[in-house]
Amino acid sequence: MKKINAYSFLLFYCIVILYSCSIPAKTTSPVLQEMPENYGSPGKDSLNMASISRELFFHDETLLGLIDTALKNNPDLQIVLQRVAASRAYLTMGRGLTRPSLDAVVSAGVDKFGDYTMNGLGNYDMNLSPNINKDQRIPLNMPDMFLGFRSSWEADIWGKLSDKKKAAYARYLSSEKGRLWTTTQLVAHVASLYYELLALDKEEEIILNNIELQENALQVVIAQKAGGRATELAVQQFNAQLLGTKSFLHVIRQSIVETENALSALTGKFNQQIKRHNKIVELELPTIVNTGVPTQLLINRPDIQEAELLLTAAGAELEASRKAFLPSLNITAYTALNSFNPQFLVSPKSLAYGILGGLVTPVLSKNMLKGNYELATAAQSEAFYQYQKNILNAYQEVQTQLKGIEHYKQIYVLKSEETKSLQAAVSTSKELYRTGYASYLEVITAQRGVLDAELESIKSKRTVFIRLIDLYRALGGGWN
Repeated sequence: MKKINAYSFLLFYCIVILYSCSIPAKTTSPVLQEMPENYGSPGKDSLNMASISRELFFHDETLLGLIDTALKNNPDLQIVLQRVAASRAYLTMGRGLTRPSLDAVVSAGVDKFGDYTMNGLGNYDMNLSPNINKDQRIPLNMPDMFLGFRSSWEADIWGKLSDKKKAAYARYLSSEKGRLWTTTQLVAHVASLYYELLALDKEEEIILNNIELQENALQVVIAQKAGGRATELAVQQFNAQLLGTKSFLHVIRQSIVETENALSALTGKFNQQIKRHNKIVELELPTIVNTGVPTQLLINRPDIQEAELLLTAAGAELEASRKAFLPSLNITAYTALNSFNPQFLVSPKSLAYGILGGLVTPVLSKNMLKGNYELATAAQSEAFYQYQKNILNAYQEVQTQLKGIEHYKQIYVLKSEETKSLQAAVSTSKELYRTGYASYLEVITAQRGVLDAELESIKSKRTVFIRLIDLYRALGGGWN
């Protein structure tokens, strides 16, 4: 009867093991969209401006100094560096998963067993045995001293722990790519604000020149009114235009303050005077822009590489959660000096050791394992779509900035011609007004037109440079 019960239990245990060994089938990831061959224009040019270092791409020493300061002091970049350090710590933890643990143990305790317990009765009978000497008798209050090592190890028989280690390594690499992408973003942001500042300087200069011209025009009208050749209405109109231009000067100066403060914040400074040695009108517009082919984005853009590594990590974590359904082999061992008598603790006769191996199979914890597997599946799908999204955004950014440079270059050329025409119109309208062939409203309109055209010309040139910087960033340049 006992053999039948033993065999029945063994059969039942084998059935439970076989049932527990079932694991979910592997999932298949969606297929990425194929990237276009170019950015909308025919031809394939392998030359790519992203490969140019920022020292060669930006020729302004002041700007390069600001970028270097920002890379050293920027708070956002410092935060990212700490995330990299945290990922490195997780990697160190992941590497230890497949290695046995070893702990040095020094412990001491005392046990008092009751008279009606198995240990109490056993120790009492043992002390009466003629086979032990007086040094081997167990005291009523039994000390227990342990001096040695304990070790435990989970054998990676299915590769579950290796998958976890692979995931930790991929996440560490992704954090490094995240740092490079933050660097790229920071370089582009500093450069954009710098060119914004140069443009504002020129706008301030234009407004000051126009204020001087409008003040002269106002004095002429006042003199003409005194001679009976102009009316008070004309004086008021010229004065109103002058006041409006002066008020706009303060708007520009406030924008300069805000831009300088934004640059100071990026460089980690409370208040920094931004010295400018160049003027935006002296800078030449780019004639040739090399973008390479779209597939180069997969290599050059750190955010795409970061998303790809996170997808790899999610896939490894999914595999680890799938293999968690399988039995795990755990081995524990110890070796130590163990004695209840302190005077015999440091003795070869007190040497003790042991080893135990066990196969652990999840049975009633399958719901938790299923939940972890479903979470890992969802995380992998999310990582895939984020990877695809980064590729799509990168392509669209490059194409948008490329077209923007082309269009705003044309706008700058046209606005420059418009400015020249309006400047000539101002001179003509003033001469006609002096001779009585034009009204003061025509003079005011011409002056307002030339001011607007000059400002728009500078803004369009600034936009070309900012879009060029954004294109450099979109292609993956700036971190090297």
